[in-house]
Parts: sequence; structure tokens; C-alpha cells
Amino acid sequence: MRSRQYSPDVLAEERRRPGQGQIPQVAAEHGLVVEDAAGEFCGAVVGCEKGAVTLEDSRGRRRVFPLSPAAFLLEGRPVMLVRPGRAAAQGAAGGQGAAGAAGGQGAAAVPGTRTASGSVAGPRCRAKVARASRIYVEGRHDAELVERIWGDDLRDVGVVVEYLGGIDDLPAIVADFRPGPARRLGVLVDHLVDGSKESRIAARARSPYVLIAGHPFVDVWAAVKPSVLGIDGWPDVPPGSPWKEGVLRAIGWPADTARAWQRILRSVRSFADLEPEFLGRVEELIDFVTAPGGG
Repeated sequence: MRSRQYSPDVLAEERRRPGQGQIPQVAAEHGLVVEDAAGEFCGAVVGCEKGAVTLEDSRGRRRVFPLSPAAFLLEGRPVMLVRPGRAAAQGAAGGQGAAGAAGGQGAAAVPGTRTASGSVAGPRCRAKVARASRIYVEGRHDAELVERIWGDDLRDVGVVVEYLGGIDDLPAIVADFRPGPARRLGVLVDHLVDGSKESRIAARARSPYVLIAGHPFVDVWAAVKPSVLGIDGWPDVPPGSPWKEGVLRAIGWPADTARAWQRILRSVRSFADLEPEFLGRVEELIDFVTAPGGG
């Protein structure tokens, strides 16, 4: 016998009018950054097969998740991932594809969502006084790429990124900076390989309060995965030839390095678009200059 005070089944799912409360569908495009609904894993889509999607985080760890409703969060909102090409017309979360997942690209990430580096954006607050510690990179392109991915994180911890203008200036910059326990200096160096000029200069500048981290790429352009730009790989340029100009000739782009760099930078949407060798070095520098007592 049913009570008149209640509906026929109080445990039944609430009925919804068509179009109300539906979880948006998002195509699991390669590079889309999402997190699982429990907030325990954040990564970029690196594979999608029938019934499952593979995510890879900024440290290269991978996990496979089933393509079930409300199993993922995109910018803090529940979404249902579907195989590319099968998203509903209303699907891409209000028009958001992979580009919508990359916070820190001109505007601060929404609190609680994931930034382009894969970290959780903190609550918005007033501008902070910059730390005494600094991160230096070799040039403007390096600085712009770091800002593209880690800008939100660096503003949150009050770390300023400056550029050297060239590795030859490093000893003088270290001397002027006067590093110490509360004034650390992190330096990102291009093409830091054994036996190179860069490695010899770095060896002279290192100290307990100066961390010099390098990646193996001749130029920071090559830290961007070629697939992001629709090319098979970064071409080999003969030693002694200008690298950027040689690359542009080989891939058939106009001989305008400034425009080419803007094209490359616009293509980078999250940490998943960068090579692990570059990601790891930047994360290492951020940890170093923000360590307790780091100023």
C-alpha cells in the first residue's frame, strides 16, 4: 500500500524534460586535457579505443579509463567522453574542444579547474609580491612557451621568469644576482649536452643556490611535438647553418621566423603538446625556486 505523501518510487531517478540536465558529450581528441571524476588523475588524451580512453599526465604516467557517463571533468564540469567523430551536435561542452582545456593562455584559469600544466588552479587573489628567487631562460621564445604552459602556476607562487639573451651572459648574471639560501636562481638552457659550450659555461655557474637544468634540443621550437604542427618530425639542419631558417625551408613554411614562432606557439594548448625532456626540466626549476626557504 502506497502513501499518498510520496511519489510511486522515492528512489527512482528524477525525470527530466528533454534537453535538461544532460551531460554534454566531448570528443576524446588527442591532447584534450581532462581529469577523472574523482579528481585523482589529470592527463591528456593519448589514445581512444572502443569503450576506453588512455590519459597521460605531465610526468608521463598513463591510466586507462572506461568511456562511461560523467566519468570525467573538463574545466571542473562533468562531461562524457566519446570517440572522435561520434560526439553529439551539442557535444563539445558548449563548443569547447581541446583548446578549451588549456588554461593559462591569456586569461587566468578558473579556480578549481586544471591549468595548461595540469595543476589545479587556486582561488583568485590579488597580485602577489614577486619572490626574490627567479627563473632565467635563454630567450624570448623560451619565456613565451613557459608562460603559455606554466603562467598560471608561476603567478600563483610569485615567481618571475626573465631571459638571458644568451648562455654567454650567464656567469655575469649569476654574479650580479648574488644567489643565496633565500635567493635562488633557476636557469633553463637549450642544448645542454655533454661536451658542448653550454655545458662548460653551466659547470662554472652552478652552486647550491643555482640550478641549471637543460634540455637536449638545439632550439626551444623542437620542444614542441612535431605532430602538434602536422609534421612528421623536426628536420635535420647541417651544423653551421641557421637552424630556424633551415627548418622553415625543409618543411615548406614562409621564411619568416617571427610568424613561424607565433604559429607554433598558438598550436601549443597544454603540457601534452610538449616533449617530456622539456616538461621535466621546467618542473624541476619551479620546485627548486619555490622550495621552503627559497625566498
